[in-house]
Amino acid sequence: MGTRVREFAQVDVFASAPYLGNPVAVVLRGEGVTTPEMQRLAQWTNLSETVFVLPATKDKADYRLRIFTPGGELPFAGHPTLGAAHAWLEHGGVPKNPGVIVQECAAGLIDIRVKQDMLSFAAPPTLRSGPLEDDFLAQLSDAFGLFPGAVVDHQWVDNGPGWAVVRLSSADEVLDLEPDLGKIPRSMVGVIGAYPDGAPQAYEMRTFAPAVGVDEDPVCGSMSASVGQWLTRTGIAPASFKISQGARTGRAGVVQISADDTGAVWVGGHCATLVHGSITL
Repeated sequence: MGTRVREFAQVDVFASAPYLGNPVAVVLRGEGVTTPEMQRLAQWTNLSETVFVLPATKDKADYRLRIFTPGGELPFAGHPTLGAAHAWLEHGGVPKNPGVIVQECAAGLIDIRVKQDMLSFAAPPTLRSGPLEDDFLAQLSDAFGLFPGAVVDHQWVDNGPGWAVVRLSSADEVLDLEPDLGKIPRSMVGVIGAYPDGAPQAYEMRTFAPAVGVDEDPVCGSMSASVGQWLTRTGIAPASFKISQGARTGRAGVVQISADDTGAVWVGGHCATLVHGSITL
């Protein structure tokens, strides 16, 4: 198709204030961009994700999204889902069903609720669950420098990217971690710990994705989604709670988790476009 100027936005997602969330690069009208070109741009932006909005191929969908990290393409990711929906609305997108955007991606169709100043996506099904294998848990414990017995609980929470999570006894323990990611180069893993009762957020979570070239993702929606499903399903957490992420990366993200009466888990946060413009591809 040749060189073409396209609409572009960089959206701050799960932000408590400007420049404190997780940015995603959004290319609107991504038709004609090849997969290698998409991957090259993702490497160039050097953000945790760069996404391309394309025409839907499913009747129920409003648009299709392709999601790239610097290291490869993902079937689904949370903060790019919300950031792309926000940019699509700002650029004149109108959902087929008022109040609900339907995003098509490699993981299937994702519902996104539009409610005042917050967008929330329906957590996709968990593809793999259950406790972590002993040898993998030992590998993670070694990489995180955890003493025996520090892990309170653990679980596979894979909704596409390959997530696993370990739960520690406190948020402070999570914040104090100094992981050696060279010991888990192919892993996609999170660590979560609770704040004391009465704190603004219920949990602190950190997310590490060396397998796709992201050492620490400041605020991770897909991990929050599957962890939210696990914690609400098992009764470890209430039906509605907040997760804080990003403190160790200089951010202050807040993720709202809400399980509705049907058992569906919604993952919400504030979005703000901080870069408006065009990009040449």
